[in-house]
Amino acid sequence: MILKRNVLALALASGLCFTAGIQATPTDTGANAGGNAAGNGATSDPQAAPANAQQADQNTTGDATKQTQDQQLAKSLSAITVTGYNQGMEKAIDYQRYADTIQNVITPADIGGLPDQSIADALTRLPGVSAERIAGQASQINIRGLSGNFIQTTLNGREQPSTSGSNYIQFDQYPSELINMATVYKSSQASLITGGVGGTIGMETANPLNAPKEQNLNVDVRGSYNSQANDVAGANSNGYRVSAAWQGKFLDNTLGVGLGVAQMYQPHVAEQFVGEASDGSLYNVGGRQGYLTQGLQLQQNGGTERRTGEIATIVWKPTDELQVSGDAFYSKFKNESFGYGFRTQNIYQSGVTITNPVFGPNGTMTGGTVSGTGGSQQFSNETTADNYTTNTSVFSGGLNMKWNHDRWHVDADLSLSRATSNEINVDTTADPYSNLGSATPTLMPQSTTYQLAGRSIGTVSFANPGLYTNLNDLGLSRYGVYPYIYHDKMKAFRTSVKYDMPNSSWLSALEAGVYLNNHTYNADREAYVYGSEWGTDNTNKGAAGYNQPALSIPASAATLTCWKGKFSGLPCFMQLNGPAILAAHGLTANPVQSFANNWTLIQSGQVNEQTRDLFLMADIDAQDVFGHELTGNVGFRYSHQKQYSNGLQQVGNGAGVPITDGLGVTSLDYAPLTVGKTYADWLPSLNLAYHLTDNDQARFSAAKVLARPPINQMLAGSGSWVSSGQYNVWGGTSPLLDPLRATQYDLTFEHYFEDSSGLISGGVFYKDIKSFVQAVTYNNFDFAAAGIPVPTDPNTGKPYLNGQYQTAFNAKGGEVRGLEVSFAKNHIFPGIWEGLGVQTNFALTSSTVSNPTTLGGPTSYIGLPGLSKRVASAAVFYDYGPFSARLSGNYRSSFASDTQMSVTNQMVTFASETVYDFQASYDITKQWGVVFQMLNLSNQPTRTYFGSDPSQTGTIQYFGRTTYLGVNFKL
Repeated sequence: MILKRNVLALALASGLCFTAGIQATPTDTGANAGGNAAGNGATSDPQAAPANAQQADQNTTGDATKQTQDQQLAKSLSAITVTGYNQGMEKAIDYQRYADTIQNVITPADIGGLPDQSIADALTRLPGVSAERIAGQASQINIRGLSGNFIQTTLNGREQPSTSGSNYIQFDQYPSELINMATVYKSSQASLITGGVGGTIGMETANPLNAPKEQNLNVDVRGSYNSQANDVAGANSNGYRVSAAWQGKFLDNTLGVGLGVAQMYQPHVAEQFVGEASDGSLYNVGGRQGYLTQGLQLQQNGGTERRTGEIATIVWKPTDELQVSGDAFYSKFKNESFGYGFRTQNIYQSGVTITNPVFGPNGTMTGGTVSGTGGSQQFSNETTADNYTTNTSVFSGGLNMKWNHDRWHVDADLSLSRATSNEINVDTTADPYSNLGSATPTLMPQSTTYQLAGRSIGTVSFANPGLYTNLNDLGLSRYGVYPYIYHDKMKAFRTSVKYDMPNSSWLSALEAGVYLNNHTYNADREAYVYGSEWGTDNTNKGAAGYNQPALSIPASAATLTCWKGKFSGLPCFMQLNGPAILAAHGLTANPVQSFANNWTLIQSGQVNEQTRDLFLMADIDAQDVFGHELTGNVGFRYSHQKQYSNGLQQVGNGAGVPITDGLGVTSLDYAPLTVGKTYADWLPSLNLAYHLTDNDQARFSAAKVLARPPINQMLAGSGSWVSSGQYNVWGGTSPLLDPLRATQYDLTFEHYFEDSSGLISGGVFYKDIKSFVQAVTYNNFDFAAAGIPVPTDPNTGKPYLNGQYQTAFNAKGGEVRGLEVSFAKNHIFPGIWEGLGVQTNFALTSSTVSNPTTLGGPTSYIGLPGLSKRVASAAVFYDYGPFSARLSGNYRSSFASDTQMSVTNQMVTFASETVYDFQASYDITKQWGVVFQMLNLSNQPTRTYFGSDPSQTGTIQYFGRTTYLGVNFKL
């Protein structure tokens, strides 16, 4: 490990960083571009294809049949003469056609040519691929109905760390301007890094030696305007995107250097109406039994988003046999997000009076008048001021060497990747009080009348709205800071050796390799809390031991704000500046880990994963199988995993070790804990392509695959309590989780039109997933057998009896099955309409998995998180001379997810949505062009509801449409 760090340090100090020509499949070598379009050495630039073909011709002792496959791809790519969207479509079709695996490809006509805010938007144009929109932007990717925790992601063949705090990748971290190609692997093969039960996404950056000219420069500048920002107090409507990419070739085209930067600055804008969840209990409401919800929220989200991505690369190829490269990618994303509005809370608290209730079809109250008496009763219309500002960063880089000699091909890669995420997460609440300013202010009586409107914005009114805009009545009840801090780091090495077999009638090559990865994940939770919600909890005395009453609000720290547009007519509120209110009273927030908030210690900790894989794979190329050619691969991967977590266990009774918290308090009630396990899997895989004609082929794939458990659910930390002589543990996480294993099958048919001008494909797939991670409570759990120490009962002198264990476990899995069809065609009409093209795809997915939920009231069942039964996209594009235009739409039907915007994450149903985008460009000269773009043309909101009842509103969020206008310069 010391040697690895020194090599990386030397490489970075020497400027050997950023973006090599290392492709998505980490173990394929240069001779196999046809067998696996995204393999190492496969060019993603048509200008480089003739060189590959020439090199294949010169290697006369190699695999002649396999070279023919390479030459077919190279010849097809080099023959593409169209420009714009037509070129990108035709290149993508060729990569898919000549690949060994079932895959779909996104590739731009030029570097920086993807018309998207991030690579996530581009991926949603592929069959069976959809995205969850967070703050209006595509972020987490779903493939074939499975969420991001089931998806493996690589950049230039290197496994990517995550900024999400879990396994799934937030793809809005990756600017589309810096990604040269993205491949979605639907089927697996032995050389792919494990982790892709839903699929594997391989992103690639450009190799400067494949650039069309010796010096290449692309500069893009665009200004943006958001249509929703004018409705949000303090939001700025304007933003911009700037990108520049340069590639140069030197020393007789043996040395390539590339640099790139992309920056985005735009408003963070959202207006949301939130209905909160039920506790699943029946209440007596107006003389009948019914279900009540916690409350409702209205909030304006403002702020700014700034993302900066940087790449650079150096590739040295002194001979035809040897290539050495160093590269890195860096992206930082700062999202300054503030939320202001109000939150009606505790509708189902005892003593609340409900009149004129309205019930939904399942007996849950969706409207009525709710009144509280104030005092110690915790029903209130809270004024809220939240801060969700998040700083994230991703670095991925390393060194790569490729050596091709005669029939031998060697690939080696050493890499370092890390990600960080820091969300400040501030929750501020204020309420109307009598005797504000005294030591014992009293919550005022309040009343709210509301009516949910399902997937539309409901109505809300207050009996006395002046209470919430009069600073003589309004006092700050609570100011809480709850940072979420994550660090994710990977050190990896992979190598493979491939041997061509020209004399075999069935096999074209044998390949073997190893993969080593040390993965470290750290989670840090902290807290600072002043006061209490509704001001009714006098047990919070603060660090100094004094009572923390509601604080008066100075006029300089509050601004009257009213709603506009779709939300107009809702009650006005005060936009609060929480830090300024504290400062006016001589207070400063300092979040720390503390025993007073012991969950901050329990939910902090470290998880370590050690991956040790090896694989063996044979490439298949049989020329006469029942009169037709059969290609593909067969192999296995042996994956050995060690996982363990370090955390703190609450043992009590002074049975721990001395630990001092962030407030300087020392306790003996906690002890360090290390728990983990090892496992190993044999993962066979088979990929076959049967070539019926020159333009028709059928594919079959089968494999065993696995995805590692969500890393945040493997923390060891736990709290405890003692009851009736039994020791009970809570925490909800477990380092003893098994991976998510699955067996999968695919069968597809593909027809390709002449000259790569289009395709028609259709296929079915089946996945048998053995388990899913869920929460569970075990009774009489054997803690000692699991490596969890049990403290001594002072009454007996023996360990406490085994009690409850609230943890995570591998619940029974289920099946996921579906079909996918796609159609793409250009050159449909002659003459001026020759540049017209269309791309469409549709996926239908179902699953036997269902999850019970009581968040909507009575128990109902929702589907597998991330699964939309129907996913479709369509695009019409046109290239004619200097003009290009594209109109696209992405549709997904309803699906379940836990990204509900609320006080805590909640599993809800997202309603179906269709998002339309448009882009047009015109090249004024060979160097200068203009571009116009509109994203989310119809201002499509995200809409959620609880359970299976669409009348039970979850969240309705409007983000606005974004318009871009800019110029492009090419050299």
